[in-house]
Amino acid sequence: MDAPEQMLRFGVPVVLGIAGAVVLDRMCAARGVFPPGFHVLWRRLLAGAAVAGLLALGVFAPLGSLGLTLEPDFTKITTPQLFALHFLMLAALGMWFLMGYAGRVEPPRPDPLPLPLPLSTPALVEPAPNHVDGLEALERAVPPPAEPVPPPAPPPRPSLGSVFAAQFGFRTPNVWREVGLGVVLGIGAWMVVLLALMGVAGVLWAVGGEDAVPRQPPALVPFIAGLPILVRALISLSAGVVEETFFRGFLQPRVGIVLSTVFFALAHLSYGQPFMLIGITLLSLIYGLLVKWRQNVWAAITAHTFFDGVQLLVIVPSVLRMLQATGAKTAAYLAGLL
Repeated sequence: MDAPEQMLRFGVPVVLGIAGAVVLDRMCAARGVFPPGFHVLWRRLLAGAAVAGLLALGVFAPLGSLGLTLEPDFTKITTPQLFALHFLMLAALGMWFLMGYAGRVEPPRPDPLPLPLPLSTPALVEPAPNHVDGLEALERAVPPPAEPVPPPAPPPRPSLGSVFAAQFGFRTPNVWREVGLGVVLGIGAWMVVLLALMGVAGVLWAVGGEDAVPRQPPALVPFIAGLPILVRALISLSAGVVEETFFRGFLQPRVGIVLSTVFFALAHLSYGQPFMLIGITLLSLIYGLLVKWRQNVWAAITAHTFFDGVQLLVIVPSVLRMLQATGAKTAAYLAGLL
């Protein structure tokens, strides 16, 4: 790989990652969700660096490989490496949260206004000797000083767990209701995406653009579909929990549905098939609207986990077996869509 290719592969993701972190920082301030810890400069810079690194590696890295012939060697991929990106997401999310909310860091407050000058008291007049009535009148005119009123006790400081749940969309009155709703909507999302992809593919075939429709799934999909069942189930669960927490719980309230969907689609560009981005983008919009409707991420986590689980455990293995057994054109068409 020569110098221009190295600059393209590594320089572009780094620049875009830094730009994405700056946009996140600015939009947090604009939307009024600026973490109190970020008023300390080193905390803000460290959190921004963590987010920039994650965006460079996990979101924008595929852009640096466009046009380059890079064939991954799946025989060298270990099981922990399949979860590496999700670990990085959790690490960046944890760093951003701790820098923003851990410790007793409060936003700076303006200097309090100076206290008003004390009211002047009437001048004491020395009473005449044995002038009892005058002394009693003076005592009534100058009351004794009032007892100082203690300031109200500050409210109890919330735990980091409750702050995390509030910041990333895990607070809900009934988790199981959201999970059940996510299962139903996960089935609906799968049907919507499949019908949308078949519709787009049909239009492309009708207008002579059948070359744009893939004849087989990306190489990573059959590789994952051939892994043990437990590993595939863990991949589905990790994708649902980590990706929804990062893209919908963290990014969406701060940068909006559109930009978080763009980031989500770019993170899946590494599959190597731009046609798949149609379904991925549609799924991201469905999950984003679901989070906005429910005001929590539980339903989206469930729908995402359910979708990936059905794909990796049932649909893709079945279609690949059909393709290997019959070589049918229809099976190849479905494999390309899935």
